[in-house]
Amino acid sequence: MIRQDAIMSTQVSNQAGTGSTSTGKALIVVVIALAIGTFFYFDLGQFLSLTALKENRDSLLAFTDANFTVAVGIFILTYVAVAGLSLPGAVILTLAGGFLFGGLLATLFINIGATTGATLAFLTARYLLRDTVEQKFSKWLGPFQEGFAKNAFSYLLTLRLIPLFPFFVVNLVSGLTRVNLGTYVVATAIGIIPGSFVYAYAGRQLGTINSLREIASPNVIGAFVLLGLLALVPVVYKRFSAKSVS
Repeated sequence: MIRQDAIMSTQVSNQAGTGSTSTGKALIVVVIALAIGTFFYFDLGQFLSLTALKENRDSLLAFTDANFTVAVGIFILTYVAVAGLSLPGAVILTLAGGFLFGGLLATLFINIGATTGATLAFLTARYLLRDTVEQKFSKWLGPFQEGFAKNAFSYLLTLRLIPLFPFFVVNLVSGLTRVNLGTYVVATAIGIIPGSFVYAYAGRQLGTINSLREIASPNVIGAFVLLGLLALVPVVYKRFSAKSVS
């Protein structure tokens, strides 16, 4: 009798835990949907365009000079929101950061905001989706999860360095893997430095920029690709070493 009561209490507690988890996930989905819906409903993206940035550069610069600490806080929080919710406008924010704070300081502030936002997106994807995805596609994901876990830092660093891979896609897909949170944060923080600096530095010449294509030239993208390939060198070395030993 005691054993049956224990089993029943365990089942009830498991059901309660499942229910609270489902409620928590539902609340997160609602909050994210409301935030994204607000962004597009009020057309807030119009403020994150190259035209808007150039038209308001004098007022933005004046506000930053008069309220530097507040401007830094607003900039970082905005970057966290854009990166965390996978909203468009990160490139414009990076240019704005370079124009307002200079290349080096902007790179630091961008790194804090982008890494924090990317980590939130990563944790959200992991909390909401990973268990479901693993249950439905465990047969296909098994080898991928194992390989990615062994070389997670090099893979993530490559994905961050090469701008051909959308930032938000890497955030969400990484959350579905078993990569360690610390590895993800460090690889992200290091990997976004080159691209952040290039765009932030370009922001200093905001008045001469008429199109984002002027910044993302083939030479610049080629340099990022080479950096990304260099990050894969340890992975290639491990594989060749393993083959030679066997």
